[in-house]
Amino acid sequence: MKKLIVFILLAVAVISASSYVVAADNLPAKVIAYYFHGSFRCPTCMSMEKYSREAIDSNLKDAVALGRLEFKAVNVEDQGNEHFVNEYKLYTKTLILSLVKDGKEVKSKNLDKIWELVRNKQKFIDYVTSEIAGFMKDAQ
Repeated sequence: MKKLIVFILLAVAVISASSYVVAADNLPAKVIAYYFHGSFRCPTCMSMEKYSREAIDSNLKDAVALGRLEFKAVNVEDQGNEHFVNEYKLYTKTLILSLVKDGKEVKSKNLDKIWELVRNKQKFIDYVTSEIAGFMKDAQ
C-alpha cells in the first residue's frame, strides 16, 4: 500500500513538473517599466516616479490587469540591485522599458526624455504612455 501511495505521489509530481516546464515556455510577452533611483530622492525624482505610475495607472490599466505590463520602482543602491547599473548603463535616475518574452528580456529602451519633460506633467505622461504603447505592440 505504501509503495502505491509513493508511486502515485511521484507520478503527480512528474506530471506537475512537466506542466510547469511547458507553461514556462509559453509565458505571455510583457513589458516591465522600471523606474531606477538611488537612496537620495529629490522632489524632481519623486515626480518622475509619480508621473510614470500615473501614466500607467490612468492610460494602460487594461494591460496591467492582463499581466502584460508591470511597473517596478527599483533602488539601485539596495543590495542585489547593483547589476541593473551595468545592464542598462545607468548614470542617473531613469525609466527603462523592458520587453520580456518567454521569461527573457529581448529589448529595452531608456526613456531619457523624462528629464526634459518633468516640468510639464501632461507632456511627461503623454510621452511615457506613447513609448509604452509602442513597446506593447511588440509584446503581442
